[in-house]
Amino acid sequence: QVQLVESGGGLVQAGGSLRLSCAASGRAFSNYNMGWFRQAPGKEREFVAAISWSGGSTRVADSVKDRFSISRDNAKNTLYLQMNSLKPEDTAHYYCAADRYSTVHIIATMRAERMDYRGKGTLVTVSS
Repeated sequence: QVQLVESGGGLVQAGGSLRLSCAASGRAFSNYNMGWFRQAPGKEREFVAAISWSGGSTRVADSVKDRFSISRDNAKNTLYLQMNSLKPEDTAHYYCAADRYSTVHIIATMRAERMDYRGKGTLVTVSS
């Protein structure tokens, strides 16, 4: 089992920045490829970003690639999502997820529910 707990969400004005964190415990964090997903009110959950177990490969959704970046610190068992130039349409619950074998390119096409483990999410609200 891998337990994932997101933090760092909150209320921010448009144009602002937030950094989300996802703390992992349980099985070796460094064995897992990781992803961030989000679900806006009334919409389906969508892929945001993914990173390989080593951090050497990343994939970011086209809708946010100029503003968001994903990183990880395996020594701290933590995944990050840096979000800059936030827009009201970025308002959503953000979830981290772990998958043992899917590459970042596969994760980009997966439904979050198909990932091996998922956190409960953190809410990001961007005001205009």
